[in-house]
Amino acid sequence: MRDPAKTIAYYDTHVAFRIKDMVGNPVGTLLKNWSPPVLPGPQIIVGRYVRLELLSAQKHAADLYETYRGHDGVWDYMIAGPYSSSSQFYRWVSEVTAKQDVFFYAIIPIETGKSEGIASYLRVQPGAGSIEVGNIAYAPRLQRTKEATEAMFLMMRWAFEAGYRRYEWKCNALHEASRKAAQRLGFSFEGVFRQAMVVKGRNRDTAWFAMIDHEWPALKEAFDVWLSPRNFDNNGAQKERLGNLTGLVRVKSDPLFRAF
Repeated sequence: MRDPAKTIAYYDTHVAFRIKDMVGNPVGTLLKNWSPPVLPGPQIIVGRYVRLELLSAQKHAADLYETYRGHDGVWDYMIAGPYSSSSQFYRWVSEVTAKQDVFFYAIIPIETGKSEGIASYLRVQPGAGSIEVGNIAYAPRLQRTKEATEAMFLMMRWAFEAGYRRYEWKCNALHEASRKAAQRLGFSFEGVFRQAMVVKGRNRDTAWFAMIDHEWPALKEAFDVWLSPRNFDNNGAQKERLGNLTGLVRVKSDPLFRAF
């Protein structure tokens, strides 16, 4: 039996090359009945374990500063931060939420009701049906939790249900935890762009990952299985690993890691 991931890759490559124009050149698939999706902007996105609220300095900055305080490592691979005072952090949140091309959310576990992380949509290109998730900063107590995973699921679900065709994840190529998280979440590795940026005075090579709409139904099913309360024992330990479920869908794994 053909591996599902290889089947998807085979289909995408070979079907595309079979479509030719009038002079015999290969051309892309015609997108019938497709129209550009709307810009992001729902005020609240609610899941089973977590809710996302459109980021507000007045509403969320104080909780976020407190949860990040003393954990400057959270900002090591971020373009911004760290912040030495609550007023400095408040000013940064005010600035980024005023922008028209990036859409930040506060991540709030339902159990605590406190903001414990942020993430955003960025590089939004409705005309291409492409959108990126990034600027992800989880406080230590949110990291490696089902709430953290569900936050990412909720953002990708909104994007695909809104009509986006491509959902991207990019990170510093040296940030192994981010690359591993992308693979676990079902993003396929697409390569490393060398010397792509200068961040905080240092070179940054950028690792690219993406998932596309044809993969989303299988990925959604994987998340539904993993996020189900039945997937956790009485101590909260997972029974089935998400990476094992999404690995059936990924077209290409990150060569930095073995399958996990």
